[in-house]
Amino acid sequence: MDLSNPAVFVNGELLKMYVGRRVRAVIQVLRSDNGTIGKSTDEQQLVIKGSPPPFPLTKFVEVIGIADGSQSIRAEIWTNFGDTFDLPIYREETSILSFSN
Repeated sequence: MDLSNPAVFVNGELLKMYVGRRVRAVIQVLRSDNGTIGKSTDEQQLVIKGSPPPFPLTKFVEVIGIADGSQSIRAEIWTNFGDTFDLPIYREETSILSFSN
C-alpha cells in the first residue's frame, strides 16, 4: 500500500474541495455503458472517467483516482462493493475521515 499519496474519503459535496487530489468515493452505479455515471452517498451524480475494470461492476463500487472536476473522478482503481451497502454508516465515516485530513 502506497502511503505517500493517500486518497481522501469524499462524497459529492466534498469532491469539489479536492480537485486535483487523490480521492476515494463509493458510488451507486447508475450506468456503465459509454462511461460510468454514479450517485454518490449524498445523492449527487458523479461522472467516473477512465477505463472501467475488465470485470462487471456491482451496484456499489469504490473508486480511487484524481478528482478532475467538481463532479468527476478520473479512476485509477475500481473495487466492487456488492449489491447492498450501508449508506448511513458510510456517510458518517466519510464525514469524520474527510475532516481529519
